[in-house]
Amino acid sequence: MTLIPSYHALGENRSGRWLVTCDHATNRVPPEIGPDLGIGADDMARHIAYDIGALGVSRELARLLDSPMIHTDFSRLVIDPNRGEDDPTLVMKLYDGTIIPANRHADAAEVERRLALFHRPYHDAYEAICAARDDVVICAIHSFTPQLKNRPRRPWQIGILSAYDKRFTAPFIAALEASEALHAEAAKIGERLVIGDNEPYDGHLPGDAIDRHALHHGRLNLLIELRSDLIETPEGQAHWAALLAPILTDTLNKTGL
Repeated sequence: MTLIPSYHALGENRSGRWLVTCDHATNRVPPEIGPDLGIGADDMARHIAYDIGALGVSRELARLLDSPMIHTDFSRLVIDPNRGEDDPTLVMKLYDGTIIPANRHADAAEVERRLALFHRPYHDAYEAICAARDDVVICAIHSFTPQLKNRPRRPWQIGILSAYDKRFTAPFIAALEASEALHAEAAKIGERLVIGDNEPYDGHLPGDAIDRHALHHGRLNLLIELRSDLIETPEGQAHWAALLAPILTDTLNKTGL
């Protein structure tokens, strides 16, 4: 049996300086884990298993930026590639009210096996692409659910996450807030434009992908969170990529970074 790689890299010969990444691209359960994780198809289609719409946005954004991209091809419920190896949430046993049976008894040996099979190959390839040029800008694409169980609806259409490195994120947030196209987009769905600065999550987890590949190397970076109901369809994914690409390009040009 030929096993599917744990990641896919596209456009490595493109000339752009961006690297678009998608850590939570798919909800695939690799055969090395089993036929499933013990939860139903409805749960596997939820945000707990992957970032809905993020892969389509990433692919189109990388194309528009003429830059490479890399994405995982395993569910974050198998092992989360956006967590450090010693993070207690690396292999989740309970997520947004759903128990993950295949993870309930995952011991240290099983976590190590999943690290070797899925997590480390992705990060090794990620770092190799970054290291290919000294002016790379990492743009990580994620999506967030409009509402967690028993929580208020989230007001943001887009969130920009950062840690202590705000060289690019601060001017990019300002550019998003000034974008007439984004204000018009929010008005189309009966909302006002709300951009999250380190919302809906805090922008830094020690050992996460941005920490590992950007902050530890001084590389420019940002992490974009898009509300998943806006990018559920291929049309929505292409549309949001087209909205973001010129703002990313213009901000980078204007900052001279």
